[in-house]
Amino acid sequence: MILCKKTLECLREMINEKSEYRSGPKLVQFFNELGFNDSYGQGFPSRWYFTDEKLAKINGTPTLDQCIKSTFAPVNFVSRIQELDILIKEFNQYLAFDKWKAVRKEADIFFQKLEKVEIEPEVPQESENDFLNREFSNVDVKVLTLDSAISTVLQYRIKEIEKCFNSGSPLAVILLAGSTLEGIFLGLAIQHPKQFNSAKSSPKDNNSKVRPFHEWNLSGFIDVGKELGLIQHDTHKFSHSLRDFRNYIHPFEQMSSGFSPREHTAKICLQVLRAVIHEIGDNLAKLRA
Repeated sequence: MILCKKTLECLREMINEKSEYRSGPKLVQFFNELGFNDSYGQGFPSRWYFTDEKLAKINGTPTLDQCIKSTFAPVNFVSRIQELDILIKEFNQYLAFDKWKAVRKEADIFFQKLEKVEIEPEVPQESENDFLNREFSNVDVKVLTLDSAISTVLQYRIKEIEKCFNSGSPLAVILLAGSTLEGIFLGLAIQHPKQFNSAKSSPKDNNSKVRPFHEWNLSGFIDVGKELGLIQHDTHKFSHSLRDFRNYIHPFEQMSSGFSPREHTAKICLQVLRAVIHEIGDNLAKLRA
């Protein structure tokens, strides 16, 4: 199949970020498994440029079909099949303009040729306004009972985030909120290693061995937090939005996507942080059961 520019851009986001966060070495490995012969080293371009270049070369060839199947391979979404179906649906919104549709049937991904452009209506999602209007009585990181040293650092960061928000610095809010959220989950994982390592959604290497915590990305922490009952469904969903925004810490990623941070985006990120602290504080006993 031959895909238009917008569909290829969406596919690049799926490969680089949304299906999983792939670093430069991981992207080289991903495309080498499709027949390329690259190596990672000094002079490696930005991840978005590298992926765009590879997709342009395989566009219109059978390798592109295999690339899409590898991106959405169900085996990589064990215990996250619902997330996989959401990603496929998002990709299909673009793929429809090329008159194709990706379909998952059990553990297989295949393609349907469309006679015309079929645009599926939006499925109603949980209200963003409802999430933003939630009020939290306690957003003090002390309720998480983390190590006192890291609690002090996290509390300082939260105050810094609030200052940035009030001063109209949305990008600073987004980046600080993402790193603070990751710090909260890492602190919990260090205190409760058995529960985090035993979760089905814990990040694993190619040998199905759980990765050490310092190799987990924010996406993995968020999914495990949801599985352990620490955060609710809507907070889980908006936490992934924060994760996506946080990836724009890299200037080239921001440039390639055209992302422009706004006050509304910063408000969502700050609210995610408050919700996570509040809900984990309420559900902390589940880690001790």
